[in-house]
Amino acid sequence: MEGSNMGETKFIPYLDYREYPVEEMRRRAREFCGEMSRRRTVRDFSDRDVPRDIIMECIRAAGTAPSGANMQPWHFVVVSDPELKSRIRKSAEQEERQFYEERATEEWLEALEPLGTGAEKPFLETAPYLIAIFGESYGVDTQGERYKHYYMKESVGIATGMLITALHHTGLSCLTHTPSPMNFLNEILERPENERPFLLLVTGYPAEDVRVPDIRRKSLEEIATFR
Repeated sequence: MEGSNMGETKFIPYLDYREYPVEEMRRRAREFCGEMSRRRTVRDFSDRDVPRDIIMECIRAAGTAPSGANMQPWHFVVVSDPELKSRIRKSAEQEERQFYEERATEEWLEALEPLGTGAEKPFLETAPYLIAIFGESYGVDTQGERYKHYYMKESVGIATGMLITALHHTGLSCLTHTPSPMNFLNEILERPENERPFLLLVTGYPAEDVRVPDIRRKSLEEIATFR
């Protein structure tokens, strides 16, 4: 079946693996941890332009993520057109207002209060890029036949994490935005019915006067158990 992994798989030598001396491994691990520790979510973006080829390379990196049965069930829609961003903001804020006024529990609102979030989302127009990430619930071959995708949510989640990491590595900031529901993205971005909105990733340079919440990350002991 074209477009899926059915049929005989050809195996080739893995020649790209690189092994490092243990001390270099430690150094690389420390440096990478330090780089990622600087990553913070921001909600105030500059409107400075970002060359499109940088975003393209980051998405290429995300596309190397592992996926169930190698189905690669993701699609990234990169939005820079001001009119589309305005439409997305309008629809997202409509859902957000209903969330804050009707759907969210008091407990949920209390949890969000320290982060200073609200229904207004100006960053959806200010940031140079919105990346709408879709998960393909099933694939369609050239004959129009459907084939199943396995572990779609897990696969798209991994790819999204790699995209966030790649963007941070280049020197850009991100915000993960998940208005619920997000079906309006299919309509605005003209995506097919087999694609489900997974997340809206806002990216660009942070605003010069950006401030972030004074929060802490859990320690290694809190997030990991070694047996």
